[in-house]
Amino acid sequence: MKIRNPFRNLSKFEWSLWISSLIVVSGTFCLSSDFNVLTLIASLIGVTALIFIAKGDVVGQVLTVVFSLFYAVISLQFRYYGEMITYLGMTAPIAVLSVVSWLKHPYRGTAEVKVDHLSRKQTVWMIFLTLAVTCVFYFILAAFHTANLIVSTISIATSFAASYLMLCRSPAYALAYAANDIVLITLWILATIDSLSYLPMVICFLMFFINDIYGFINWRKIRKKQAHSETA
Repeated sequence: MKIRNPFRNLSKFEWSLWISSLIVVSGTFCLSSDFNVLTLIASLIGVTALIFIAKGDVVGQVLTVVFSLFYAVISLQFRYYGEMITYLGMTAPIAVLSVVSWLKHPYRGTAEVKVDHLSRKQTVWMIFLTLAVTCVFYFILAAFHTANLIVSTISIATSFAASYLMLCRSPAYALAYAANDIVLITLWILATIDSLSYLPMVICFLMFFINDIYGFINWRKIRKKQAHSETA
């Protein structure tokens, strides 16, 4: 079986964005007064996953599963049970389902996933499920005395919506994740106030935000290109 090298498909801009993300995250980690190697590993895996997701490459989903495991451990250390439960019980499993979905829907046999349009029924289900999951998790997190409960609950809502849109192969996934990035930046700023070892997570999600914005722009280009090819 021939092993595919996903890095060969990156454009010059994507190489620049990825390397810049790695440098910024690593640099922030090195400047941190407290050494926490898990935050660095999680951050590097995370930004790498996003560059491939922005390409519509299933490798990004595989890396998302790995990132979720590391991120859950970090969240547990700071008693962010909402983040831990979200990534272990929701983000990681949906990423696994997305791997299956993306592998089943390649665009004309390429490594690029076929972009889909979100139907009205899917939109209604997303809203209903997001509200339901958020309400249930609010009481679960409250029972665990989760730090920064309100912010953690909002993070669950945005993360679930993003994961749902990702599974449906919709470009809107990137906007939902960008919203989630803003919530997580806030969450980890609060953590950094207590320990500078978590500063890399703030920078990590700042870079995530930039990558997600690029992902939205690129997925729209991919959808337009695919639509043009099908009508040509």
